[in-house]
Amino acid sequence: MSERHPPNGPLWTLYEHVAMLIGLGSLAALCLAWLPFAMLLHPLLPRTVGQRLGRRVIMGGFHFYLRLLSGLCSCRFDLSELDTLRDQGPLIIAANHPSLLDAVLIVSRLPNVVCVMKAALMLHPLFGSAARLARYIRNDGMLQIVQQSRETLQTGAQVLIFPEGTRTKAFPLDPLTPTLGLIARRSGAPVQTVFLEFSTPYLGKAWPLFRKPTLPLHCRARLGRRFDAPTDHSAFTQTLEAYFRQELTPPVPTATHA
Repeated sequence: MSERHPPNGPLWTLYEHVAMLIGLGSLAALCLAWLPFAMLLHPLLPRTVGQRLGRRVIMGGFHFYLRLLSGLCSCRFDLSELDTLRDQGPLIIAANHPSLLDAVLIVSRLPNVVCVMKAALMLHPLFGSAARLARYIRNDGMLQIVQQSRETLQTGAQVLIFPEGTRTKAFPLDPLTPTLGLIARRSGAPVQTVFLEFSTPYLGKAWPLFRKPTLPLHCRARLGRRFDAPTDHSAFTQTLEAYFRQELTPPVPTATHA
């Protein structure tokens, strides 16, 4: 995360509080607007039609949401590198997880991506129906995730997984779980790394939901190395973690001598 110097003053502090309410409220409103349609369509539509529609609507809704944050909440998003992944076929997208916004950022640019989600979110009244229509993958254990991810990749979709398993606690990275390596080995799909960078740790693990952001907020997604499917998932997990740490750890400044 890069350090920036935000504006100061009581009016700017008030604006940050208002921006927080706009950001959280508009996301809830978008989810509520789609909720009855997702509930109704899930049992009625054929699986392939429902998942295609569900993924497209989620992408469009998140794209609109980020535009709203850009226009009203002094947020700046640089996500253009993600666009190159759209037509590249089945991929496992592995990203670091500094914030609650991470999935929103990535899904907003990719029309056929499937998220691996916590079971609690799949049952959440705001998000669950939309996620089930899109056939997102529920985190109910490693074997189920691996099997469902493999089936999803075989349909030509892309799978988004945060290999830390949860939002980062000890920056720049928590230890990676072996799940991603198992998915890659069983499916034979390549792993595309994505690095998410925020100007502040907004909505990170230690940032309460209703704590105001420090604005302006700058977010960037950059593509990293693409790995071939491994034959040894344990060794691959170690290699991937070392690579993530290398990319996410700021360089140590070198001393200069007069």
